[in-house]
Amino acid sequence: MRICLVTTFPPSRHHLSEYGFHLAEGLRRQEIDFTILGDVYAPGQPEQPELPGFTVRRCWRVGALGNALRITNAVREIRPDIVWFNLVYSTFGANPIAAFAGLCTPELVRAAGFRTHVTLHHLMALCDLKHADIAFPRVYRSAGSIVTRSLLRADSVSVLLERYKHILQQQYGAKNIGVRPHGTLGQPHPPDAALRPPNEFRMLAFGKWGRYKRLETPLEALSAVLSKVPNASLIIAGCDHPNRPGYLAQLKEKWGSNPHIKFLGYLDEDKLEDVFRAAHVAVMPYLSSGGPSGVAHIAARFGLPIVAADVEDFVRLAGEEGLAIDTYETGNSADLASHLIALAHDPERQARMAEQNYQEALRSTMPRIVASYLAEFERLLNKSKQLPTAPQGEATAA
Repeated sequence: MRICLVTTFPPSRHHLSEYGFHLAEGLRRQEIDFTILGDVYAPGQPEQPELPGFTVRRCWRVGALGNALRITNAVREIRPDIVWFNLVYSTFGANPIAAFAGLCTPELVRAAGFRTHVTLHHLMALCDLKHADIAFPRVYRSAGSIVTRSLLRADSVSVLLERYKHILQQQYGAKNIGVRPHGTLGQPHPPDAALRPPNEFRMLAFGKWGRYKRLETPLEALSAVLSKVPNASLIIAGCDHPNRPGYLAQLKEKWGSNPHIKFLGYLDEDKLEDVFRAAHVAVMPYLSSGGPSGVAHIAARFGLPIVAADVEDFVRLAGEEGLAIDTYETGNSADLASHLIALAHDPERQARMAEQNYQEALRSTMPRIVASYLAEFERLLNKSKQLPTAPQGEATAA
């Protein structure tokens, strides 16, 4: 089986690049013949060598209008059996025209005679557009509906929550939808009490900040937490959202002198273990959701309790995947503080939540998730072989 994986990919830091890496690592471990069709680095990001062990062809650029044609031409040259798209609606750009044009790529590739699979991390119908500075939300949603119908013309589509599958079936009549959980990004590590000393309470906030992921709520909650938990600290890691440059710099200027706050900046993959395993709780202060949280799954990977805003996707994530997530009223710093204080004063509950998340991480490792995708791709290939004449088979013959 030969695969083209269309995704953002490190050292790019655009949406889903880390997830794209873990999908590619899963394919590499399965010894699959695959090529990554990746994005050219964002402007201003220094060029770095490609990660060893991967065949990467950087044939498209975030924000460019010609991505669909560039990707399709690359696919024609490589002639894979399956073209796998790892997508959110903003993968190909924040500009709506560039985003719309790029998201038509799966349909164009399929029209060229290749089998396609789309992993769709969220749904436009559930996005809260007021956090995205959208001037004409009705137009945006209409375009999103058109794009969704286009994506559903892929040979098959994977979503990450049962809720998404039901919406696509009910609103669009989709019949080619499968649910595959987000998965654990990397090797799970059991919680280690020695790394989380009881005389401290380290609250970790990690992500791409400034859009719907915002830090004002935990920063405002900190003084209330410190009044009851004097040894608490807030650790902020990650980088600005691509559409919110300068957000973290502004917060650091205002809060950076506080000895209970640490700004760590962007964390490379090899730095995650040290930071997450030493924290006592992961705080997810979101205003809305962009899909099942990668941060929640990283927290689970390192056996970390989670306190998150009461966003429906997090509630569903806890129910469908069994993650231990304590929720507070979205945007309410006093409520967040009360939840953090209660958890800080209950080390036994911390331990239970940590162990529950670690066990869930063991059940949903990326090798298992990637194996599920490969089984679906085999199904598609076997289905096409049963057809008397199949243009796709002719187009992808080696």
